[in-house]
Parts: sequence; C-alpha cells; structure tokens
Amino acid sequence: MRKKTTLTIVEHAFVLVPEFKARALKMEHQVVLRGQSQSTLNNYIRRIALFVIHFKQLPEDVTEDEINEYLVALARDVKAPSRSSFKHMVYGLRYYYRLLGMNKKAIALPSLKQESKLPVVLNRQELKMLFSAPTLLKHRIILTLIYSAGL
Repeated sequence: MRKKTTLTIVEHAFVLVPEFKARALKMEHQVVLRGQSQSTLNNYIRRIALFVIHFKQLPEDVTEDEINEYLVALARDVKAPSRSSFKHMVYGLRYYYRLLGMNKKAIALPSLKQESKLPVVLNRQELKMLFSAPTLLKHRIILTLIYSAGL
C-alpha cells in the first residue's frame, strides 16, 4: 500500500510555479549573507508561496492593482487569527521586491500603521489600595511621589 504524501505550501508553490524555487533560494542566500533570522525568512517564503499559489505566477508578474486587491481581501479576512498574517505578507513582498531590485514596486506596497494602546488607568479605589499596601510611611510617600510624577 502506497503512503499518501502531502505537500507543504512552499512545495506546492514550487510545483505550480517552478521558477519560484530559484527566487526562494536567492532569498535564503541573502538572509544567510546578511545574518538575518531564519524564522523571518521562513515566514516570508510561506507568505510569498501563498501569493504565488493564489496568482499561479511569480510576484513580479502580478500587476499593482491585483496586488492591492489581494492585500485588501487579506486585510478584511475574518478567519485570519490576527493582523500578523497581513503584515508578514506585506513585509515579505517588500523584501522580495527589494531583493530583485524592484524598489518602486516595494515602495508602492501599503505602509503599516503601528497599533497604539491606551495606558491602563487605576480608579480611586484601586489607588487607595495601592498606596495603603506598604507598611512603612516612607514607602507610601515614595509610591505616591512616583505615581504623581507619572512614572
């Protein structure tokens, strides 16, 4: 009985678009030469492989409008666990295009806005509990000074 083997995303992209294997190898060589993270490379190659599978061609052969439509669909995807898949796709494509000397196409990709979170603010009751926690007076004074200074 023959065992059924399944292809990884990257292997599937290699089969679908054989030229992609040479591009992935070139990316790997650059990462080694620059001393960059292997896990980052793996994420980028996986994302670009998904892109290659979707369009059934190399990223440099895809039009800017098609890229933007794909990224919009990816950004709106409710099944995506977080925005990280979108970020990895944008950063991976940007790295890919720069590697091939296509800086204009890399720059045309959307810039990613940093997510900002508001600081946690304690209510009055929580502050009273915080300031009364230390047993020594000097510790209470130091704590209230630190808080009032915004540290």
